[in-house]
Amino acid sequence: MEKSFLIQAVVFLAAAAIAAPLAKRLKIGSVLGYLMAGILIGPSGLGVVYGIWQVESILHIAELGVVLLLFLIGLELKPKRLWTMRRAVFGAGSTQLLLSSLALLGAGLLLGFTMPRALIIALALSLSSTAFVLQVLEEKGELNMRHGRVAFSILLFQDLAAIPIIALVPAFALGGEAQDSMTITNALIGLGTIAVVVVIGRFVLGQVYKLVAASGVREAMTASALLTVVGVALLMELAGLSAALGAFIAGALLADSEYRHQIQADLEPFEGLLLGLFFTAIGMSLNLRILSNEPLIVFGLVAALLAVKGGILYFVGRMQGLDQPAARRLALAVSQGGEFAFVILAAALGVGVIDRELMELLSVVVTLSMVATPLLLLADDALTSADTGDGRDYDVPPEAQGHVVIAGFGRFGQITARVLAAKGIHFTALDNSPEQVDFVKRFGNKIYYGDASRLDILRAAQVDKARALVLSMGDVELSLKTAEVVLKHFPGVPIYARARDRRHAHRLMDLGVEIMWRETFYSAIELTKSVLHGLGYSTSEARAIVETFADHDRRRLYDEYRHYNDMEKVRAGAMKEAEELEQLFREDAAVEAELAEADN
Repeated sequence: MEKSFLIQAVVFLAAAAIAAPLAKRLKIGSVLGYLMAGILIGPSGLGVVYGIWQVESILHIAELGVVLLLFLIGLELKPKRLWTMRRAVFGAGSTQLLLSSLALLGAGLLLGFTMPRALIIALALSLSSTAFVLQVLEEKGELNMRHGRVAFSILLFQDLAAIPIIALVPAFALGGEAQDSMTITNALIGLGTIAVVVVIGRFVLGQVYKLVAASGVREAMTASALLTVVGVALLMELAGLSAALGAFIAGALLADSEYRHQIQADLEPFEGLLLGLFFTAIGMSLNLRILSNEPLIVFGLVAALLAVKGGILYFVGRMQGLDQPAARRLALAVSQGGEFAFVILAAALGVGVIDRELMELLSVVVTLSMVATPLLLLADDALTSADTGDGRDYDVPPEAQGHVVIAGFGRFGQITARVLAAKGIHFTALDNSPEQVDFVKRFGNKIYYGDASRLDILRAAQVDKARALVLSMGDVELSLKTAEVVLKHFPGVPIYARARDRRHAHRLMDLGVEIMWRETFYSAIELTKSVLHGLGYSTSEARAIVETFADHDRRRLYDEYRHYNDMEKVRAGAMKEAEELEQLFREDAAVEAELAEADN
């Protein structure tokens, strides 16, 4: 093994191990950290990696990281989730991409570019950095704020749009050889290949993973996941299509697979390392001499890109109902160029749509726009520290008094809400799932986004003026935290709690909650009553049997509370209670027999 290869391997691993944590500590995002590391070790920096051919060979390998990223995006994109978010995703996302592309296309044509070149550049620069934006917003605690939710929807649409854009790059090619790449025959071959990938992903991969999982060999599962991605990528490239497109399709087809989580866990480390290597290679390929030779042109293009996309994003934010501060925050967070710009520009270079000099210039512009994003957000923080506007991470319900607050608006809370609405009793519903809030609102129900375990949100919902609080959350820990906050700060408000199971009920008792209903207990009682009736018991007999059991179980629930953390005592008590219940049924049967004999 050559010493130079080992030296470069050490350098790359050191960059991956140091760049991302250091960038996160500096709050500039891991993507930017990898880019900076690439600049440092590349030809424009220390020169550890030198020569365009060497950088390109590394970049070619690292593109597998982008393929894995798109596979995992497809794996996460369940059709149900996309359908729930369809209005925000396809409304805000399509508007941003369309307006940004048209504006940048017009700018490109004014600069003298041909239509194919101007269009591919416009599409590339219209996309933002999903990894970068989501990480920055999450670090700042803004991902669940209203502008953060709009940003996520726009980025999700961009991720979807990037797939066909990458796949269609050859259609923009210049020159005879490139133009011949999109013949009717090749198009049919491409469609046939996509059909093969769909069939394999739909009907074959699930069975393959089932057989591999049954073997119990963990490494085989990891190898199978990698083989899926690499195999599909190879198949698509042989058909003259984008490997990224095939990876995305394969991931989307496995989104509902029972092995999805295992596949994701196996591939994420590889995806993270290879994607880090990709960004590092992009950093190495940046020609900083362009910046030193033409600083006014470079910074002018960066400012123009941020201004054009930022203005359009501000407009989209306002169209989505954000106020000025929140729309401005959205514009600053999402106006940069993104990682897919590098991929599209590299593909465009490969088919002759753009030349290397233009690609290097645009790559520097995209990178500097990413560098500017955290700086712009920090400046906005400093200038508007007291102005949060609609950036708050909850919705404020209108003033109310004598209402009922329903914390958790899933299948349980909605039943309570429907009954209250039918009786004309005003209620305020809270839920901490943006998707659930958007879904329920489409059907005309009044629901507000917010984490009910937070004191400020409970105050915004006027819990202090409420007649009752219905604690209907499915998340046990969140339910307990909410009950604790309400009991501490609003002790006069009665709590009616949903308990997932006996342990949840006991923990609610620990806090002082007195009224609770186990979610499956009473439905199971009613079902059992029907079963007994179907087996020949009369209606009164079936009712008496289940009422005896229910009364006995309620007493046991409270008796167990004294030592519910001692599992040995709980098991012993359960055995004893079963014997007592059996004896109780025998005694009831004997009494009924005596009464029947007396009647005769």
